[in-house]
Amino acid sequence: MKSRLLAALIACLATTGSSGPVAPARAEHSVEYRYTVLGYVTDASGRARPGTRVELSRQKTGFSYLGETDDQGFYVIVARLGDESVGEALALRVDTQGLVVVARFDPHDHATERGTRVDFTGPRTRESPALFANTLKRFLAQ
Repeated sequence: MKSRLLAALIACLATTGSSGPVAPARAEHSVEYRYTVLGYVTDASGRARPGTRVELSRQKTGFSYLGETDDQGFYVIVARLGDESVGEALALRVDTQGLVVVARFDPHDHATERGTRVDFTGPRTRESPALFANTLKRFLAQ
C-alpha cells in the first residue's frame, strides 16, 4: 500500500513539471467554498413544522439547493459559493413565503464559517445573521 502511494506521489510530482514544492490544493468543502443558511420553520404558534421543504436558489445562476426540516423544524442548507460570490443574492423559500438574502462575508477570511440564519414563523420571515455562528455550533455539537 505504501509503495503504491509513494509511486502515485512521484508520478504526480513528475507531471507538474516542477521539482520544487507544490502548492496545496483547495478542497471544495473548505470554508471559502461554502455558504450555509440555517434556521427554523414553525407555525404561527411556534410549533415545529417537520418535513417542510426549504429551497435556496442562487439568483445569479438559478441553481437551487434543497433542504428539509427535522422534527424540531430545523433546516440546514449548504450552498457552494466561493470568494467571488460575496454580495450575491440568494432566494430562500418555504411554501409561498420567500426572502432574498445577500451572501455577506469577508472573502479574505478562510477560517470563519460563512452563512446566516433565517427563521420562518407562521407568516413572518426573519433573517438573524448574528445568531448564525452559535446556531451552527449547537447543530454541529449534536
